[in-house]
Amino acid sequence: MAASPGALRRAGNEEFRRGQYGPAAELYSRALAQLEAAGDATAEERSVLLANRAACHLKDGACSLCVADCTSALELVPFGIKPLLRRAAAYEALERYSLAYVDYKTVLQVDCSVQAAHDGVNRMTKALLEKDGVNWRQKLPPIPRVPVSAQTRWSIPSAQAPGASTAPATAPQGEGDQTAAGMERARMLKEEGNELVKKGNHRKAVEKYSESLKLNKECATYTNRALCYLTLKQYKEAAQDCTEALKLDPKNVKALYRRAQALKELKDYKSSIADIKSLLKTEPKNTAALRLLQELNRA
Repeated sequence: MAASPGALRRAGNEEFRRGQYGPAAELYSRALAQLEAAGDATAEERSVLLANRAACHLKDGACSLCVADCTSALELVPFGIKPLLRRAAAYEALERYSLAYVDYKTVLQVDCSVQAAHDGVNRMTKALLEKDGVNWRQKLPPIPRVPVSAQTRWSIPSAQAPGASTAPATAPQGEGDQTAAGMERARMLKEEGNELVKKGNHRKAVEKYSESLKLNKECATYTNRALCYLTLKQYKEAAQDCTEALKLDPKNVKALYRRAQALKELKDYKSSIADIKSLLKTEPKNTAALRLLQELNRA
């Protein structure tokens, strides 16, 4: 007899606890497919499963998939804290800081005691100030107003629906805290790497990025380490890191550009030109890419 959606979800939670994020996502997908086929799934059940699967994607560094699942979860049950936090973390990893800021601020409207959201707002404020200058707030998308009903709904434990809105969307509470702590540590290590790059210490920066990647496979960390490898003339490693980054974000401009640079040095001109052409589909006026393409055509 086929396992019920509830049993599949519990099995998924177990795999997640063991760090088996791919198999966990597969189990959540099966549970979702069953619920949709039966046609009697509550929005809440589906939302929890989507948020669970999003946690797997986030752990595996598949940030775009995480964003998609969180968005679907929030369409079913608006203002869920877990999908908002996970989407914010994914946006942050994709360097889409203004969208991450909006999600972190929305979480604080739902529950102002969530420390991860306060920390996220502080990080995004710093990142946006650096990126857009003192007028960064003018460029923000609108922050949704959270209705009072949503604020109270998430603060009162749900007695009538065990395992619905209050269900551990990843696993037990401690697991979620551990995940947040691991991601926070990964972020700090990445920042330390960035500071070392500014000082020109690329070898030491590689060590920091490598430690960070053990905790959280993030696209930006791969492209940052690739930049260090390029500077250290370790072109194979640079190309490899860019390939990893592109698995997470297939149109990432930095990854395409840096891989093209590495491939050029490795004299694989054909592949290098292919990367630059892919990049130019996204950013047709990217001057650095156009310049590199001219050099490659002369090579």
